[in-house]
Amino acid sequence: MWLAQSMKQAVPTADADQGISTIVEDQMGVVTRGEVRQLPIYGPGGYVWLPESGASVLVIKGGPGGEEQCVCGGKQAEVPKGMQPGEVYIYGPKGSNVYLQKDGTIELTGRISIRGQLLINGQPYKPCTCGEGGIL
Repeated sequence: MWLAQSMKQAVPTADADQGISTIVEDQMGVVTRGEVRQLPIYGPGGYVWLPESGASVLVIKGGPGGEEQCVCGGKQAEVPKGMQPGEVYIYGPKGSNVYLQKDGTIELTGRISIRGQLLINGQPYKPCTCGEGGIL
């Protein structure tokens, strides 16, 4: 009986820790209590994210003893002034961002590059050539 009790399987646990990213690739290195390498990165569906080296990241630990680990997020940037619950603000490098507002407004900041067809109200966009070098 004593032997059977002492041989119990380790119970899977889940834990989280804050770390600093060290090696940034599709699998990354993070320092928490020590450095761990080749951690997969998880994020919301349809979203690809690579934290910068030195970024504060959230590391989830699971499995028996917490040996199964992954990076699943980073420290959130400052909330923009006036942002409402339910809105989404995506920060990018060099001041570029996307702001999805509750009223349906999509605000883009930075250099805008469109690849593919641009439709306005369902119609293909055609630049005006009526002013050719003059004031429109």
